Amino acid sequence: MPDQSYEKYQGLSHREALDKLQQAGPNELPSGNVKSIGHIVLEVIREPMFILLIACGSLYLLLGDTLEGVMLMSTVLIIIAITFYQHRKTERALEALRELSSPRALVIRDGVEQRIPGREVVPGDLVVLQEGDRVCADAEVLQCLSLRADESVLTGESEPVLKGGADQKGNAVVESMVYSGTLIVKGHGLARVMHTGTQTRFGKIGKLLTTVKEEDTLLQKETTAIVKTFSYIGFILCSLLVIVYGLLHTDWLHGLLAGLSLAMAMLPEEFPVVLTIFMAMGAWRMSRKNVLTRRAASIESLGAVTVLCTDKTGTLTENKMTVRKLAVEGNILEVERESKNSLPEEFHSLVEYAILASQQNPFDPMERAFHQLGDLHLSGTEHLHQDWIIEREYPLSTALLALSHVYSSPDGKSWLIAAKGSPEAIADLCHMEPSANEEMNKQITRLAEEGLRVLGVARAKFQTTRLPENQHDFEFEFLGLIGLEDPLRSTVQHDLQVCYEAGVRMIMITGDYPATAKAIALKMGLTNAGKSITGSELDRMSDEELAIQLREVNIFARVSPEHKLRIVNVLKEMGEIVAMTGDGINDAPSLKAAHVGIAMGQRGTDVAREASALVLLDDNFSSIVEAIRMGRRIYDNIKKAMGYIFSVHIPIAGITIIPALFKDFPMILMPLHIAFMELIIDPACSLIFEGEREEENIMQLPPRNRKEPVFGIKRILMSSFQGIVVIAITLSIYFVALRLNRPEGEIRALTFTTLVIANIGLILINRSWTRTVWETFDGKNDAVRWVILGIILILGISLYFPPVQHLFHFDRLHSDDLLLCLAAGAVSVLWFEVMKVSRRKRQH
Repeated sequence: MPDQSYEKYQGLSHREALDKLQQAGPNELPSGNVKSIGHIVLEVIREPMFILLIACGSLYLLLGDTLEGVMLMSTVLIIIAITFYQHRKTERALEALRELSSPRALVIRDGVEQRIPGREVVPGDLVVLQEGDRVCADAEVLQCLSLRADESVLTGESEPVLKGGADQKGNAVVESMVYSGTLIVKGHGLARVMHTGTQTRFGKIGKLLTTVKEEDTLLQKETTAIVKTFSYIGFILCSLLVIVYGLLHTDWLHGLLAGLSLAMAMLPEEFPVVLTIFMAMGAWRMSRKNVLTRRAASIESLGAVTVLCTDKTGTLTENKMTVRKLAVEGNILEVERESKNSLPEEFHSLVEYAILASQQNPFDPMERAFHQLGDLHLSGTEHLHQDWIIEREYPLSTALLALSHVYSSPDGKSWLIAAKGSPEAIADLCHMEPSANEEMNKQITRLAEEGLRVLGVARAKFQTTRLPENQHDFEFEFLGLIGLEDPLRSTVQHDLQVCYEAGVRMIMITGDYPATAKAIALKMGLTNAGKSITGSELDRMSDEELAIQLREVNIFARVSPEHKLRIVNVLKEMGEIVAMTGDGINDAPSLKAAHVGIAMGQRGTDVAREASALVLLDDNFSSIVEAIRMGRRIYDNIKKAMGYIFSVHIPIAGITIIPALFKDFPMILMPLHIAFMELIIDPACSLIFEGEREEENIMQLPPRNRKEPVFGIKRILMSSFQGIVVIAITLSIYFVALRLNRPEGEIRALTFTTLVIANIGLILINRSWTRTVWETFDGKNDAVRWVILGIILILGISLYFPPVQHLFHFDRLHSDDLLLCLAAGAVSVLWFEVMKVSRRKRQH
């Protein structure tokens, strides 16, 4: 077998890689979701609002109002511009997420191993393949060790294919290619990329995948139901209004125009827009907090999470291993951190074989710690063997948590075997006597109680030429134990308290010893840190017994991925909303089973990333807490935006209907006025509410009930009351102006101005249901001032620029009229501010 050190390979230079990327293009399939301008225009044309605008414009032309008809139809261009802006904003956010979620590749360039996005891999690149990796391109294997790939995605065959080696009978294997999209399930190796993107085997058949549509989330289904309900009610009311207006005024064309105006007023087309933009922009904002969203449904679930199951290493800890204790034949040595070559001779073999049982160019922090210890204390001795070649690897398995490396002895007459793994597995390999096992367990307990991760090391010698198939066939000699320290992250204690205040319980699930887990749990402040359940204890429990234990126990130690899955399923049966972290191939089932699966982005396998809903780009527990905070914020802002949409449509619809029901009352809102209002509502939703920061107490509230609708009865009643009060105040201005025999153009201008000011008020009060309007002006949402200035500017033009004033059928308003409208609009929403202050006083 070839040398598994890749130091002799230089790979492409940075300049060569850039040139090839320009020639071959990104290593990805063309996205079927990017929309051209023509596609966006076509989508707008299909929208009901577009059809209504065209219908109203056509009616104006029939009635002889050419200028009004042309003006109304021209608003379609503005709507297309706004829609295009929203699509581009969403598309840019999704593109940024696509780049982050691109499968990663470990390549050698300029002689250095580096991780890059899979889309940047080019032909000629040298790719390092490791267990759990998703192969990013078609490549030829140059060298490997026990490399097997699952090619079922291409062939349908579930049996992993051996690459670049020999089968069990020793016959050479011709297949030396690995293919894009396949999965490395065992071993590791080095391959040279031959084809990328659509030129790969997967690319030639994978284009079909771009047409696969994801199932709608619960929130999308709920929104669709709301829109349908509004549409049905709107259709019935519009039909009735046309009939009533026609009978009262004997003017069926104007009756049809009034009906179409009401349809425009009642059509809540903003709901799906809000959902699309908020989810896309929310996922983009989360990526800036080092959390990559792979599934939109996870954003909905984040705010409802009640239990967070997390592993210890690298998430709660820094994943920076340092050897702190060595144990040999009952003697425990505390390793000096700075002193060089101070290691007693009796501990040399333990460190020597720990290094031999590790990769020669390690990526794993634990193996790096062994090499650092060797460099510090064994440099210049016969115990370091950088020129030795790994002839075979016996990998770690769920049945035996130990791995062995086989080397050829210097004289070439025998094999030397180095093994490391869990102390139980090493004891099993060494066929340890009960008394020796008991002594070892005492030492393990001493090390574990200090919060150290404990590993065992063994060695063996083998004389025959043909190596056995199983590690157990070697006669191993136990060398000792190594205790490694992995410091707790400095932010974990604070983050845990934030979780508890938010009503989120944390359960630590680890492969370490119970004593190690308890020591870490005590340091971080985990509740019930004195209680734990081991994997073997869990195996003896029924699901009912486990459910009882899960009410109190927050530490599960020495557990396997299968145990993780069982814990998740039992928690779900208990009614909990579960978030689960994981990084290995075998964690995929539990990540999929959890409501929110969270994979590690730095040390996690591609399989774990693909099975998860979220990926932590920095593997940090703080990022999980930020994700929960952001998920709550996104969901809360969606509720605010939908509440505003609901409340603002009520006065628009009401002021369209009520004057039409009386024979001598002038109509106030024509299609052009409603189109103006829609141009206010869209940016208010997509800019103001989407960018609103979270409420100060959002992480002091209990998790959201997942079954609770986004637009529940309480919010419907409150939003309805907001809209009804605005109708009442606005109609008061209308009727007072009528009573004073003001001209029709002045009545319309007074009523419309009051409605627009009240609409601004609705935007401001719905930004927060706890903070006052004044408190929300903290300078952190620039969109507010720009949108409001835009509304005021356009309103001013419509009132005082004669050509536009004529189109809107307005008369000029005086300063006292404007003050009246301003006061009326403010009064229509002031009650909600009083309610906020009153509620706050009651809570204190």
